[in-house]
Amino acid sequence: MLVASKKITVEDFLKMDFEGEDAYYELINGEIVKKAAPSPRHQHSTGRLFAKMLNHALDKNLGEIFTAPLDVFLDEYSHVQPDILFISKENQGIIDYKDGILGVPDLIVEVISPGSFAIDRFDKKRAYEKAGVREYWLVDPNNLSVEIYKNIGQLFELAQVASEAGKVQSTILEGFELDIQSLFIAG
Repeated sequence: MLVASKKITVEDFLKMDFEGEDAYYELINGEIVKKAAPSPRHQHSTGRLFAKMLNHALDKNLGEIFTAPLDVFLDEYSHVQPDILFISKENQGIIDYKDGILGVPDLIVEVISPGSFAIDRFDKKRAYEKAGVREYWLVDPNNLSVEIYKNIGQLFELAQVASEAGKVQSTILEGFELDIQSLFIAG
């Protein structure tokens, strides 16, 4: 027997009370996902990449770079908090400095933790793909790798990958190139 479950909307999600929890929650494709605080390894990679992207975007006057926690409302069923996101100057209208990002960022980065592997690689990737995020980065500090996906017709295509060493480039954050070794802690 098939039982249909109702997707939760962002409107309903925002009315829920999660007080007293030592975690935070996201709504991905209508399903609530609990996330624990990130590890120092995760934060090391996130901080390094954020600083490099922010400096580049400011130097070139390309747009805004933000880091988590920040509410991003992709659609009626997805309220997420990506690790890093970029919004181009042309797309700045989605920034509501009071409530969050009310639309689809141009570029999103998720830094994978052992507990977020499936969510980042599958659930969030599908949500970002469907919403129309133009470029999606998966940074994996445990496996020392960076994958970059380009959105072609609401489907992500792997555009670049580097593991342990090498450089990757963004096609959305114009002129941004990264030596991936600069993101990771050895050991």
